[in-house]
Amino acid sequence: MASRPPVHRARKRFGQNFLRDPGIISRIVRAIAPRPGDRLVEIGPGQGALTEPLVEAAEGQLEVIELDRDLIPGLRVQFFNYPDFIIHEGDALKFDFHALRGEGEPLRVVGNLPYNISTPLISHLLEAGDAIADMHFMLQKEVVERLAAEPGGPDWGRLSVMAQYRCRVDALFTVPPEAFVPRPKVESAIVRLTPHASLPYPASDEALLFHVVRQAFGQRRKTLRNNLKGRIDADALEALGIEPSRRPQTLTIEEFVRISNHLAASEATT
Repeated sequence: MASRPPVHRARKRFGQNFLRDPGIISRIVRAIAPRPGDRLVEIGPGQGALTEPLVEAAEGQLEVIELDRDLIPGLRVQFFNYPDFIIHEGDALKFDFHALRGEGEPLRVVGNLPYNISTPLISHLLEAGDAIADMHFMLQKEVVERLAAEPGGPDWGRLSVMAQYRCRVDALFTVPPEAFVPRPKVESAIVRLTPHASLPYPASDEALLFHVVRQAFGQRRKTLRNNLKGRIDADALEALGIEPSRRPQTLTIEEFVRISNHLAASEATT
């Protein structure tokens, strides 16, 4: 059993909201279903509310990444009797997850992510590719809705395409503000991202694909003809079976890949 951590005041600059509800914590752990031998990595363990049941389920093997150096002494005290509990002091946005995996099994990444860095951090993790087995995150509910959105809906956008191109996305359940201290002003939700074993719609040039997606969603109210002007013309879109008057939020991942693969092939012949 871990020792109790010292009291720590949440810091706004780190976007800290500490999870306190034992029922929610238990439900999150059941969703993650950690097993002995898993390469578990927790981002932002805070005061260890989720860390404790995770490290016990994993029989002591857990690595955490914590930016707030004032929290680290408390974590060392709390989990001193777990020799395989490893703390990495640093910024998860700059962390090399490929290096952390090394020659071992892919990582299972979990965390209650600060709202102010959640989107760039997910983008960073998506780029880690086969270093990641799966991810379970607590995020602002609005971000989870965007991650799990479907084409044609109001939440379908650049983040949806980026995440679902690389992962299966499952929105699991919501978490009310009263589960945290201090209480946030928004609802949270738990999401699971599982990287595809093989991409359903592989792009020949992923960087080009994401440039196309970014440009297409530059102005959501405008049509593809307008948003992709200068990159692909209306005739080429029609030849690909895509109506130029459609808005970007109506396109599927397969259609975005179709456009980018056409552009990649065209650039290769010029």
